[in-house]
Amino acid sequence: MLDIKKLADEADIIINGYAFFKHELGARVLNLNNTTHAAVFSRENEVLETTMDDIEISIVRDYLERSWKYMENEIA
Repeated sequence: MLDIKKLADEADIIINGYAFFKHELGARVLNLNNTTHAAVFSRENEVLETTMDDIEISIVRDYLERSWKYMENEIA
C-alpha cells in the first residue's frame, strides 16, 4: 500500500487532492484520494500515460496548465 503522507510530502504541488511531481518528460499526477488514478503529461500537456477517465484528465490538465509556472524553475 502507498504511503500517502510520504507522497504528499514529496509532491512539488498539491491542488484539490492531486499531487504533481516533476518528471523528465513533464509531470506525473497522482490522485491522493484514489491512488489508482494517475497520469503522466508531457511539457506540452499531452497525456502520455493514464489510468484516469476523460473528465478527470480534463480537470487535471487544467490544474497543470495553471501550475507550470510554479514548477518551471525546477524542471530540467
